[in-house]
Amino acid sequence: MNDGINIEQVLEQEGVFVSTTSGVSMRPLFKDRRDTIVVVKPTGRLKKYDVPLYRSGDKYLLHRIIEVLPDSYVIRGDNCYAKEYGITDADVVGVLREFYRKSKHYTVNDCGYRLYARVWVALHPLLTFVKRILYYCSRIKHHLTK
Repeated sequence: MNDGINIEQVLEQEGVFVSTTSGVSMRPLFKDRRDTIVVVKPTGRLKKYDVPLYRSGDKYLLHRIIEVLPDSYVIRGDNCYAKEYGITDADVVGVLREFYRKSKHYTVNDCGYRLYARVWVALHPLLTFVKRILYYCSRIKHHLTK
């Protein structure tokens, strides 16, 4: 996200914020500087699998809700290991409504996208385990070939 823009003001004035993505935390869904997101102001409490745009310090982050708590959310990027706790409605400035991936348009209500979100969240522990095993295997291989 471009930190030089006050996204809250854009959402207030225009009702929508459109930007390219930046970073790798939401891979494989979004590729750095390739995909375009369309964010709107949230209307009420967010739900599991929603993708809020929120402030963390002076940065804007776009990660997926993996658990809804009574007064906050547990959030994690699709390509991240660590869960983020304590994200409140006051931190959330917008929520993903639609996006363009390789110039193809999707909404968060598309069946394929909804299936992706649910499967990705459900498989995340297994994928994390596999990634760690592959990492340790590469480290062992590296040490053996020295």
